[in-house]
Amino acid sequence: MMDNNLMQDQVAVITGATSGLGLAISKKLAENGVKLALVDISDNIPVEFENNNNATYYQSDVSKEEEVKSAIEMIYSHFGKIDILVNCAGITGKTNIKSHLTETENLSKVFEVNFMGSYFTSKYVLQYMLEQKYGRILHIASIAGKEGNAGMLAYSASKAAVVGMTKVQGKEYAENGITVNALAPAVIQTAMVDALPVEQIQYMTDKIPMKRCGTLEEAANLVAYIVSPQNSFTTGFTFDLSGGRATY
Repeated sequence: MMDNNLMQDQVAVITGATSGLGLAISKKLAENGVKLALVDISDNIPVEFENNNNATYYQSDVSKEEEVKSAIEMIYSHFGKIDILVNCAGITGKTNIKSHLTETENLSKVFEVNFMGSYFTSKYVLQYMLEQKYGRILHIASIAGKEGNAGMLAYSASKAAVVGMTKVQGKEYAENGITVNALAPAVIQTAMVDALPVEQIQYMTDKIPMKRCGTLEEAANLVAYIVSPQNSFTTGFTFDLSGGRATY
C-alpha cells in the first residue's frame, strides 16, 4: 500500500502540464501533498491550479535548451529544491504515413520535443538532485517506442530514444539516490490520441488484449508510485501500461 505522506512537500516539475497525461499526473501528485512546478508551452495555467498556492506555472518550450535552463533555474530558486521530474510534453507529429513518404522537417520536430525536451529537462534538474543525493525522474515513453507502430516512424523512433536514454541515466545515477525510469503506455484516452486518424487509433487499439484505451487515472496512479520514495530499487526500467499488449 502506498504511503502518500512520504511525498508531502516534495517538489515536482511536470512538463506538458496543462492537458492530458501531464495534467492528470499533476492533479494526482497534488493530492499527495506535492508542490508543483507546472511547465508547458501554453500561456495559460490550468484552471484546476489557478488558486493553488502550492502550484506555480512556467511557460517554456521544452525543445529550446535556453528556455528549459532558465525555467529550471527559476523553479529551483522559487522552491529551493527539486525532488521529482516527470516529462510528459510530447507530440505525435504526422501519422498514418509510411517511412518513404515522411517529411524530414516533421521527424526532426517530433524528436526535438519528445527526445530533446526530456534530455534538456533532465540535464538541468540532475545537478540539483545530485546535490541533495535524491531524485525521481520519469520520462513518458510509449509502447510505440518498444514495438514500433506502423505509420508512426517519427513518434516511435523518438520514444525509443527516450527508452534508451532512460537506461543510460538509470545506470549513471544509481549510486546517487536518484532513480530514472520510463513509462510506456499503450493508447491512453487523451486529446492527443483523439486527434489521430481513426485508422491509426484502430490499429493501435486492436493490438491491446483488453480492447480499450487506458484511462488517465490509471496512468496517474502508476506514475505516483514510480516517483515516490517507496520506489527505491527500480531504475533504468520502462514500466508498461498496455492492457496486456506488452508482456515482457
